[in-house]
Amino acid sequence: MRAYDIILKKRNGGALTAKEIGFFVQDYVTGGIPDSQMAALLMAIYFQGMNAQETADLTTAMVYSGQTLDLSGIPGVKVDKHSTGGVGDKTTLVLIPLLAAAGVPIAKMSGRSLGHTGGTLDKLESIPGFSTALTPDQMVEQVKRIGAAVAGQTADMVPADKKMYALRDLTATVDCVPLIAASVMSKKIASGADAIVLDVKAGSGAFVKTVDEARELARAMVDIGNQVGRKTVAAITDMEQPLGRAVGNAIEVREAIETLKGNGPDELIELCAVLGGLALVLGGKAQSRDDGEGVIRELLANGRGALKLKEIISAQGGNPNVVDDLSLLPAAPVVHTVSSPSSGYVTRLDAMEIAHAATALGAGRGSVGAKPDMAVGVYLHKKCGDHVRAGEPLTDVHAKDQKSADKAATIVLGAYTLAATAPAPRSLVYEIV
Repeated sequence: MRAYDIILKKRNGGALTAKEIGFFVQDYVTGGIPDSQMAALLMAIYFQGMNAQETADLTTAMVYSGQTLDLSGIPGVKVDKHSTGGVGDKTTLVLIPLLAAAGVPIAKMSGRSLGHTGGTLDKLESIPGFSTALTPDQMVEQVKRIGAAVAGQTADMVPADKKMYALRDLTATVDCVPLIAASVMSKKIASGADAIVLDVKAGSGAFVKTVDEARELARAMVDIGNQVGRKTVAAITDMEQPLGRAVGNAIEVREAIETLKGNGPDELIELCAVLGGLALVLGGKAQSRDDGEGVIRELLANGRGALKLKEIISAQGGNPNVVDDLSLLPAAPVVHTVSSPSSGYVTRLDAMEIAHAATALGAGRGSVGAKPDMAVGVYLHKKCGDHVRAGEPLTDVHAKDQKSADKAATIVLGAYTLAATAPAPRSLVYEIV
């Protein structure tokens, strides 16, 4: 069996067998197949796609390319949550402590920034001292003790995805349904959860742009989960504009902390309630989604989620005082206000353009191993449906210097569309799969 023949077969539209996929993935992980050939296969998959069986076989090959996490010693139904990626999406930062506070154990394996989206690990590491380098044993012990842990993939866990994840970011093959589905579900299955809640984004700031594409991805992932015996549900949610008002690393952590104290943006609270409600049903802590949403909103109101976040930060070596004193988080030396050039209602706020502005500031990573600037980002004063007067602030750009602030400000202005009349309200959650 040769890598060349497998690439050629997929390039020409053929369906790969489980043996061919398993061979390619395993040899890539062990170094027998170079990045160049894996990049060629990824591009062939991007253009030719994969059928349901191929996608399941790819997922399985990735899962068993390394260790899997055994959570069987943790009492209760272990629930995992994953977002397909968006702009300003800090729901995981809010939901992990909320679910743990509600009695649902969660061992969360998260990723770093990919393409235009921010990574949960990068955001958490903006908290002074916070370590995401937990071993599987450390994760299990911490979940047993406080109900939650969040870490990156170890070198021994799903190594195929770790290598492919980075390569996709550099080869423009991120937004591909079978590759996204296999990447997400391989980590979820390997991380040992009994049930999985997926947040599948659709819109300008998502990897898939339409609800139909998001539905295809959601069904692909739910099917994979069900095939391997995991209770799986997906919510298809809007990502036409950024979620919440903060886009970056430390500034998203600030917003997540404020949300846990009951002071977050309405749409972030609503999404956390929906996803949290689904997770509580799967975890056996609520009879219905409505009941689950009620529990989440109560935890936001009484501050128990914020207290649980302090426990998680402390357990992972961070400074828990950031929850009470946000000034302990990294702050950019330059804060440049972008004012509206005219009056009107915001009828569109292009999430992708805001992501580009954040990337230009240094909030993401441009190459494998590059480190993002934790302090920079964009704070949105005005979003879709808001009225703004000429000269009134649209955003604040948090930058390392004035030059990068000016560059980002130009991009930010291009993200806004104003009109004389208010737009129709948009749905935040389109459907549940």
